[in-house]
Amino acid sequence: MTDAVQDWKHWHEQRTETVSAPYGPLALTGTHWLADYPEGHLPGIPGHWVDTPDAVLLTAAPDEGLTVDGQPLTGKVHLGADSGPVTDARVALGGRRLVVFRREGLWAVRDFDPDAAARRVFRGIDATAYDDRWAVPGRFTPYDEDRTVTVGNADGKERGLGLGGELSFRLGGVEHTLQVSVEADGSLWAVFADASSGLSSYRFRFLRPAAPEADGRTTVDFNRALLPPCAFADHFICPFPPPGNTLLSEIAAGERNLRDS
Repeated sequence: MTDAVQDWKHWHEQRTETVSAPYGPLALTGTHWLADYPEGHLPGIPGHWVDTPDAVLLTAAPDEGLTVDGQPLTGKVHLGADSGPVTDARVALGGRRLVVFRREGLWAVRDFDPDAAARRVFRGIDATAYDDRWAVPGRFTPYDEDRTVTVGNADGKERGLGLGGELSFRLGGVEHTLQVSVEADGSLWAVFADASSGLSSYRFRFLRPAAPEADGRTTVDFNRALLPPCAFADHFICPFPPPGNTLLSEIAAGERNLRDS
């Protein structure tokens, strides 16, 4: 077994462990935008939740079972956005973690429950075995300035998607280009679809190439194409591919779908 195959197997095993973890994406049972609940009562979640310009104001009675920073909440607390892992969320309800976040100026609460039905029925990720034909050289060309395009999202709304440049590569003698975002650590992120999307693969997938070298060189490895979070739970907000990111070729590599059984 080559090092590349062994590395891929390890990666696949880690991905399976991550998504099926007690507070992984399969545990997400709800995303509640506070603007949709002006009365302050969220479905299935006790307490009174009110959004303010700078924080979320949470009020709870002693018998409602909410804890903040591990202590029972009685009265009021101002909550900022949780920036760490789900396990570090300040608010809990028994084994559940209630993650406060903000996007496009709107506050929301995500409900992660280790006892979620999706975790109980999870049977793994259907992924194609490693094939070095799908790992090819690529070159990143940054835009003169970052761009934002409006794309549909899995929740039916349109939002801006920031793009930092183009990633070009050749597969099977055919030149391809993807518009990509640049992450804080310099790595790249692409949302793409291909000829297999919605057929033998999920309707779109993610690709995360390593940070390019100074001359723009990086590796485009579709063996590590990822299912987006919304493949595991309907309550994630995943952007659809931007214009030009639907490849005409079939990318028969990487994560394809959730296993049925």
